[in-house]
Formats: sequence, structure tokens, C-alpha cells
Amino acid sequence: MLNPMIFVMIGLFFAAFTGINYYVGLRGWQAIGSHLPFLQGNVYWIAFWIIALSYLAGRLGEKYFPGVLSHFLILLGAYWLATMFYFILSLAIIDLIRFINRGLHFLPDWLARNPAVNPTFGLLVFVLVIGVVVYGAWNARHPRVQHYDVSIAKRADSIRQMKVVMVSDIHLGTIVKNAQLTQMVEMVNRQKPDLIIFAGDIIDESVEPFVELQMADSFRQLRAKYGVYAALGNHEYIGGHAEEAVHYLQQAGVKVLRDEVVNVAGSFYVAGREDSSRERFAGGKRKPLAQVLGSVDRSLPVIVIDHQPSQLEEAQNQGVDLQLSGHTHKGQLWPNELITRRLFEDDWGLLRKGNFQLIVSSGYGTWGPPVRVGASPEIVDITLNFSR
Repeated sequence: MLNPMIFVMIGLFFAAFTGINYYVGLRGWQAIGSHLPFLQGNVYWIAFWIIALSYLAGRLGEKYFPGVLSHFLILLGAYWLATMFYFILSLAIIDLIRFINRGLHFLPDWLARNPAVNPTFGLLVFVLVIGVVVYGAWNARHPRVQHYDVSIAKRADSIRQMKVVMVSDIHLGTIVKNAQLTQMVEMVNRQKPDLIIFAGDIIDESVEPFVELQMADSFRQLRAKYGVYAALGNHEYIGGHAEEAVHYLQQAGVKVLRDEVVNVAGSFYVAGREDSSRERFAGGKRKPLAQVLGSVDRSLPVIVIDHQPSQLEEAQNQGVDLQLSGHTHKGQLWPNELITRRLFEDDWGLLRKGNFQLIVSSGYGTWGPPVRVGASPEIVDITLNFSR
């Protein structure tokens, strides 16, 4: 029997979502629509609600709508989510300025009287928001290579230097497809890596696009002397298909480590942790890191893949030399990075704490809107130097 609270939460979410969209639509009509003589109110609102609800309609109708229609609705709605976000942000700033102006009276009279319904001002906000979203869509399609030089004060047998490429948060699925995956594979191979690491959220909930579009073929093109390793992220668990995701990734030549550790070439260790979301979505807690690394010779370098950069003291206490994480997207849409900075000790980049080092990637793909503002997509190129 379904928990009644689920229906309550769904109802509250839908009410909040439609309420926010109605507010955006109303302000849009006041600012622009009502000043366009050729645009009728009913036409405006019908078109507005088709766009505003398209993401939900596409997701809920994936099993019932033709594939082309559901994909179109999801893509349209995904872009609208980013647009809605920046419209809300703009309106909040405008309302705050208007509130402050009541006491300080610093706005020009023509703007202070009724800025919400001024067509020139409304058009300016509209163009600004659309410009930001268009830039974010372009930015999301142009990943970069982020390089780090990392030294580990341990010997790795005869290996003195090693090239590691790490990729996180690809989110392969309905929106991120083969074109971006092929681009990623080419970028990774151009770095000529010795070791390739995937730090979770490779597949975005459903494995169907991964199978139908034969994405495994692209993964098989990856080349690395010491192999390709991965850990799961929260999205593989949210979709309820973690076991299938592991199966198809293994078939594609990616060794998925689930609270497991492997000794590579007798020179160093790679450990992969189950994501902390496993308990919430699939049941069963992940093993303590001390148990995962129980048989590890700490005199050799230890690299850990953990999707979420949380509970860093556990890795530090266990003598981990380098942890590779993702998850944060560095906020993905500015100014969300102000939130991720508060949630995580390190939400992007390199952090050193004694002998423990952490690298967090902003991710390669996108979740939700295929838009990135203030956070570029990336693959991470690491030059690892070991003690002689």
C-alpha cells in the first residue's frame, strides 16, 4: 500500500510548481504580452502552459507517448526550467529593488511608478534572460580539459608518473546522448591516459537510452594502459536500475567498483565506493571505508572513487592519498554555486588536507536543464607524480 504522504508531497510539489509558473506567466503578460496588440490573452496562456508543463508531461508520458513526442516535450521543458529559474531570479531582484526604493527613492520616476508593466523594461529583462539561457546552452556543449598536478609521497613500484583522466556526472539518457558521449571519448583519448576513472552518475536514471542507442560501443573505444574504473552515483540508484547500469557498463569495458578495491599492476590501489544514496533508494548501507580498505598495503598509493565529496575525514583517517568525486556540478546554474560551497567543504577543484588530497569535478553533462552558467563542463586531466 502506498504511503499517503507520497501523494501529499506530490500535491505540494505540483501546487508550488504551477504557482511559480503562473507568477512568471502573469508578470510576462503584464510586461510584454498586454502591450502586443496581435497577441490575445487566451493564446498567450495556452502557449505558456504547454511550455511550462512540457517537462512534466514528457516525463510522465514517456511510456505512453511516441518517443519523438516525449523527447521533444522533455527537451522543451528542460530548457524552460532554466528559463523559469532566471525569470524568478530576475523578478526577485526587481521586487527587492522596488521595495528598497520605497524608502530611498533612487529610481527614476518613470521606472518607480510601475516597472512591472513597463514594456521597455519588460523587454529588456526578457532579452537578458533568453541571452543567459542561450549562452548556458552553448557553454554546456563545449567542455574543457581541467588539469591538475598532484604528488603522492609514496612509491608506486617502477611507476614514477602516471596520467589519470577522471570524468563525472555525464548523465547519459534522454537529453545527453551519443553526440556528447562521442565527444567525451575523443577528448579522453587525446589525453593519452594511463588510467581512466568515472566518478558516478554516468547513466541518468533510465538505462533504456544507453541500450537503445548502443552507447556501450563508445565506451569500448576508450584506451588506457591500466584500465577503466568507475563508481556509481546517486542517479543510478534514483532510477532504480543500478544493477542493470552495472551490467551494461561492465559489458562496455568499465570495471564498476562497489565497495571494492583492486590492486593495479602491483603498484597502486583503486577503490570504488557505493554511493551514500544506496540506503535511501535501494536499501542496504555501504560498507565503512575501513572495511573496504581492510587488506590494502598502505605503503602503496591509494586512490578512492566516491561520487559525493562528503565525510572527508573518513578517507583522511584511512590514509587515502587521492579521492576523486563529482556530484556538485559546481551549482550548474549560477548562483547555485553559492549553495554548493556551503554544502561541501570542496565543491570544485583540488583540496589538500595533510597527505589526503581531493579533486572534485564540475561534471561533464547536465542534470535537468541542458544549460550551464558559471560552471563549465569538463574532463579532469591529472598528472600523478610518485616518490622515487
